[in-house]
Amino acid sequence: MKKFANELEPNQQVQTTFLVLNKDVRQKKTGEPYLSLLLGDKTGDIDAKMWDGVADIVDTFDRNDYVKVRGQATIYQNKMQLRVDRLVRADDREIEPADYFPASKRDRDEMYAELMECIETMRNPHLNALLGAFFADSDIARRYKTAPAAKSIHHAWIGGLIEHVLSLITLARFAARHYPEVDEDLLLTGVILHDIGKIYELTYERGFGYSDEGQLIGHILIALRMLDEKVRKVPGFPPKLRLLVEHLIASHHGELEFGSPKVPCFLEAMLLHHLDNLDSKMETVRNIVRRDALLDGNFTGYAPSLERSLLKKDRFLAEEQVVPPAPKPAKPAPSVPTTGSLFGDKLLSALDDEK
Repeated sequence: MKKFANELEPNQQVQTTFLVLNKDVRQKKTGEPYLSLLLGDKTGDIDAKMWDGVADIVDTFDRNDYVKVRGQATIYQNKMQLRVDRLVRADDREIEPADYFPASKRDRDEMYAELMECIETMRNPHLNALLGAFFADSDIARRYKTAPAAKSIHHAWIGGLIEHVLSLITLARFAARHYPEVDEDLLLTGVILHDIGKIYELTYERGFGYSDEGQLIGHILIALRMLDEKVRKVPGFPPKLRLLVEHLIASHHGELEFGSPKVPCFLEAMLLHHLDNLDSKMETVRNIVRRDALLDGNFTGYAPSLERSLLKKDRFLAEEQVVPPAPKPAKPAPSVPTTGSLFGDKLLSALDDEK
């Protein structure tokens, strides 16, 4: 029975299968080789090291192969690591591919229908027609509801791109109501098209990686090329509106050092960048906390993409034992002597109050 990456616990003996996401041959201080691997399945990935017997198996498998491994799960630098004692390439016929590719929990056809509904409600006829030209292309439509939104950082699963876009649509509609100067249709067009180049930039037949096109020019330039092709199919598309859509795509990373050819220069472009950044960061935080949930301590391992470790808030709060203070015992009511007569009792009470 397959043991998934998110089920591994420290000091556990492991015998299961993984997809090889990355493979490096490195040298020990003695000069002998060892293997540094990144292994994964649909629940996540795990760093793995094989220290001995590397020469015998190093050429028997490669990246994107399935492998059977036996070893022990350990904790290294507050992150789960697998020490591999034995590794052999698995027969693809014994593999259930769905076990190895993370996928959106949402139905992709339902998400696509939600996206089409959003496009249909747009009031700007030029932008509506432009988006219609994109998704009338069956290859684009198929890839758009299948592609991940990233190789590893956020929404890195099958259907991740469209899930990310639908999340942004919700945020964009709210923001457009909050800032009445914002052109909602223009902002939504930027949301839907800003990452569309990733359908050709990323590969996801086995592990997630980059196509040759993705390596050479990246998703922003791919998207601009796609826009040039589709806008020609919309008669009378306003040239200045085309420039705005191009700028939305070109500037959505926000900063030159983050890969944007231009920085955002108008309201909708600025808003698109910050909403995109917000949604990606929130999903990254959730993934890291979920990934490191079984590790000891209240903080995750160091997350290079966020340049910090993250607090596991639920565990942190669960440690707090709130013990309500014991109720103070009620003071007994003072005994009031009685005389047997109404007048005598009132006189004793009055004397007692004067004390």
